Amino acid sequence: MSTTPSSEFESPIDRCRPADVTPVSLEASALESTAPGYLRDLKRELTDEGLFPAELTVDACFDEDCSLATQDEVDRIRSYVRAGAFLGVGSVTVSADDVASAEKVRPALAACAERADREGIELELDGPITLEH
Repeated sequence: MSTTPSSEFESPIDRCRPADVTPVSLEASALESTAPGYLRDLKRELTDEGLFPAELTVDACFDEDCSLATQDEVDRIRSYVRAGAFLGVGSVTVSADDVASAEKVRPALAACAERADREGIELELDGPITLEH
C-alpha cells in the first residue's frame, strides 16, 4: 500500500456538492440536556428544518481561584464537546469574561482542547485566556 496520494481518486472535499441547509450556531444554555436521546431528537429536528449545527457556544465561569471549581467547569465544557461531536458541529467556542487563575484554567482547557481535537472539533476560546503560554 502506497502512502503517496493517487491521482485516480478524488478527495472527499473535491466531491462535495452544495446542500440546501442553513448553518446555525447553537448556544449550550439552550440545550435541555447533553443526553444522547435528547441530542438525537434535536439533530432530527434541525435536519427537518433544513438547519445544520455548525458551532456550539458555551459560556464559562472561571471567576474562582479553586482547582475543584475549575475542574467542575471544564467537565461541564467537556460534556458540551461530546454533545457537539454527536451533533456534528465543527467548533465549540468557550466564552469567559473573567479568569481568576490562568495557571489553573489553562492546563484544564488544554486537556479539553485535546479531547475536542480527538472528536474532530476545533475548541476556540473567546476571553482573556489563550492556550499558549
